[in-house]
Amino acid sequence: MTGTGGTILVVDDEANIADLVEMYLRQAGFRVLKAGTGEDGLAAARRERPRLVVLDVGLPGIDGLEVCRRLQADTSFGGGNVPVIFLTARDSEIDRILGLEMGADDYLTKPFSPRELVARVKAILRRSESPAPAPELLEVGGAAVDLGRREVRVGGRVVDCTGKEFELLRYLAENRGRALSRQQILDGVWGFGWYGDARTVDVHVAQVRKKLGDSVAITTVRGVGYRLDAP
Repeated sequence: MTGTGGTILVVDDEANIADLVEMYLRQAGFRVLKAGTGEDGLAAARRERPRLVVLDVGLPGIDGLEVCRRLQADTSFGGGNVPVIFLTARDSEIDRILGLEMGADDYLTKPFSPRELVARVKAILRRSESPAPAPELLEVGGAAVDLGRREVRVGGRVVDCTGKEFELLRYLAENRGRALSRQQILDGVWGFGWYGDARTVDVHVAQVRKKLGDSVAITTVRGVGYRLDAP
């Protein structure tokens, strides 16, 4: 394969896993770079500007959570817009929540299916690189969702939101006043091909509520999901 699908960076200190992931991604048409430490992964990301990063949580030195945080914060190479898939040997709820809060787009627990990883990579890239919507401003309560600038502002101040938090608020705003099930939200924000846990929605709603406070009213609809109430 010639790498026509673009560059994927795999950061994992387990060489056998990194090699397996590389083989499947190359077969799918991607160019693959590998790094065995968090420091090397950050350097490679800044140098190569990958389309997506596959990132192990349990790295030596700087762990994967900190690497993801720095990737999302580093605007010198488009940080905050680089999709991240976490790989981890952990499977507890706290690890899942931490990963999502750091801005990861998806989460796979070892052992995992390499084919499923490739499918998730493709699905995330399709969503993240779809044509941007025309500039438009959605005002919900005390918050303004600027689709053109991909910004959320409260009282003129830009609120630091991850890509998924922005998309969640956009989807709720576009369907304001409607009770949406978790599955509807997953389909609308993560896409129909997403395989993850519906609790992902709860984690992201909690983060949006925490960041926006009383400026928006996201109501929990018992037995259904969530509703963003119109002002």
